[in-house]
Amino acid sequence: MSNIIFFYKECGRRVNKEWQEEQARVKDIQTVIDQKFIQLQENMGGVKEGVIELRKTFWEDVTVNLDEPDDVIETFTSIKQQAELLAERERTHGQSYKQLRQLDRLKNSPYFGRIDFHEDGEKAADQIYIGIASLMDEDDEQFLIYDWRAPISSLYYDYSPGRASYQTPSGMIEGKMELKRQFIIKNGQLKGMFDTGVTIGDSLLQEVLGGNASTQMKSIVATIQREQNQIIRNDRSKYLIVQGVAGSGKTSAALQRVAYLLYRYRNTLSSNNIMLFSPNPLFNSYVATVLPELGEDNMEQTTYQQYLITRLGKEFNVEDPFSQMEYTLTAMDEQGYETRMMAIRYKASLEFKEQIDQYVTYLSEQGLIFKNILFRGRKIFSAEDIAKIFYSLDRSISIPNRMKITSEQLLKMMAKQERQERTKDWVLEEAELLDKDDYLEVYRRVQKEQEQSEETFDDAEREQRILAKMIVNKHFKPIRQAVKRFKFLNMKAVYRQLFQLKESFLWPEGWGEICTATIGQLQANALFYEDATPYLYLQDQLEGRKSNTLIRHLFIDEAQDYSPFQFEFLKQLFPHCKMTILGDVNQAIYAHTINAPTILGTDLEGTEKIVLTRSYRSTKQIVDFTKGIISGGEMIEPFNREGEKPVLKEVADIHSLHANIEACIGRMKAKGHETIAVICKTMAESQEAYDSLNKKLNIRLMDKNTNSYEKGIVILPAYLAKGIEFDAVIIYNASKQQYGREYERKLFYTACTRAMHELHLFSIGEKTTFIEE
Repeated sequence: MSNIIFFYKECGRRVNKEWQEEQARVKDIQTVIDQKFIQLQENMGGVKEGVIELRKTFWEDVTVNLDEPDDVIETFTSIKQQAELLAERERTHGQSYKQLRQLDRLKNSPYFGRIDFHEDGEKAADQIYIGIASLMDEDDEQFLIYDWRAPISSLYYDYSPGRASYQTPSGMIEGKMELKRQFIIKNGQLKGMFDTGVTIGDSLLQEVLGGNASTQMKSIVATIQREQNQIIRNDRSKYLIVQGVAGSGKTSAALQRVAYLLYRYRNTLSSNNIMLFSPNPLFNSYVATVLPELGEDNMEQTTYQQYLITRLGKEFNVEDPFSQMEYTLTAMDEQGYETRMMAIRYKASLEFKEQIDQYVTYLSEQGLIFKNILFRGRKIFSAEDIAKIFYSLDRSISIPNRMKITSEQLLKMMAKQERQERTKDWVLEEAELLDKDDYLEVYRRVQKEQEQSEETFDDAEREQRILAKMIVNKHFKPIRQAVKRFKFLNMKAVYRQLFQLKESFLWPEGWGEICTATIGQLQANALFYEDATPYLYLQDQLEGRKSNTLIRHLFIDEAQDYSPFQFEFLKQLFPHCKMTILGDVNQAIYAHTINAPTILGTDLEGTEKIVLTRSYRSTKQIVDFTKGIISGGEMIEPFNREGEKPVLKEVADIHSLHANIEACIGRMKAKGHETIAVICKTMAESQEAYDSLNKKLNIRLMDKNTNSYEKGIVILPAYLAKGIEFDAVIIYNASKQQYGREYERKLFYTACTRAMHELHLFSIGEKTTFIEE
């Protein structure tokens, strides 16, 4: 708590000397920013004109001569020098533009913190002002503002006044922090100033958390807590696992961590080396502005489903996790439901991965299924021929290496086939149908051959030979490319065979029914979501791993949704990178993680775990309510922000439900709430609610394809709301009928924890027992 000095100008308190000095400094900083802004604009104008002129005169300043080999080299060097000059000018212009944007962000709120640090051995303390970016004085000799990511800035987040130290590349710096002060600066005006202890003052947090929810995640650099700072500045761990309760700021801290890494390793790391796996496309949009606000380029963002589609989309219709979720929540009475649930859980396990590893060992000796290679509808290599080549190779050689050798042998044999095809009648027929450009190309090649050879014979014979070679080569090209990519392996049949082998493997109970359902999907060129990862894992074991060596830091958000098998697969895809793994076991809502260990419980060499138990998103009343829903909720600590208690109302029927929701939304809008969510259990329920409510309310339905959302009223299923927050939340139907099964408890908890200021629950009939407990 802030307990020494606390000023608010608006409250009519005495404007003392310190306030005046700090306000004067803000004005001085703004003057420096204005001067630098003008200077940068002038410099950019000259650079921009230079870039435009260079582009206009690019070829005028290049010497082009291709007569002799030496002239060609000279021409290449001239073009290269001119291109490098242009690239350097463009890079300078880009850097200046980035600095302009940074100055523009600093002008309205140049900094948020100050520490006075007296380093051991020095005569006096240094005043360190901390903001979202660094700022030097007019002569670029002294720091006026330190970037929040600078080593010395860690003092602000980690220590209260007293003995303190911080780590630099050259060693540990120790001393005494004599002052720790926080500011609220808006539009260049000092609105609040207070001295504080180790935690960022509750008053500043109240200011930030008490506002409306945004459609974009906000930067939290001014309010980073000590435990969040440990996440941001962790340089040691290969696997940094963060178990954080709903609203604990784990995702925000992770994004600040990205910004910190880009600053800390700016000479060796770029945004291209960092990737974020997020839960859905909507979440990607939600977090898209955080890094640009901090002056950094966005990292690559994708979802696990998007990765699967990239590799499997053309071969299969791949089920997405949301469709799987809808099935598990709505198909309880359908035939085959229990079989599917068993399959989801088993195929997500490391036991199934081990079975596939055993299957790969089996395939090393026998059983690989290949495809015939066809040319113009004619079989040139049979599947049996390819199998003979593959299994004739030394068994001590790995399967991927044998696949490569097989591919190389097929390409050699194919070259002979090509030569034989050139004399066929179909080639002559196709030659007669070639267009003018093709004939001109052949003519040039004939002329070139004549220049390089002293032999003489009929040009027509040369032309015919070159034409035949060109035509056959064109037809064989896609076949050669397919062979290089191992498309002669029948992956679909190899995976299907796994579910047809009844002997030699120890299968779980109910395996026969699982096999029947899986084979049915494969025959329809479809893959269950739970099959996509095992399929790709098996393919990589046979064809060679598709490792990504460009990515050096991988961030996995909502990690509790990933199965143990999926995590092992990700480790294989990104073998050399560090991982930041974030999630909440209380929000593990998918069938394969509800009652199973998640990757948040992974204990690997190089793993460090940080647990966040304090929730900042919701009011104390909402947190006190929601933590009673889940097991172990007593460990959750609410941030001390007061608000209204959650309200539960039982209604008689659907008509009464909708009338009450309409009235409730009206009251919420009157209070100034800008983002209001009606959260349903499933997409089907969301659609039904939307069809009725949109007749009287300006409301928007969000589904799995929604990429962004605007302020207003939205309806969406609980599983799509993960990671997002709203001013107010209405739980559409919190009845025992809707939320009566134990595995729906965490889904209900997830929905309720989206609310920042108000939570209203409606129930058609008897309320869920999760509340009574």
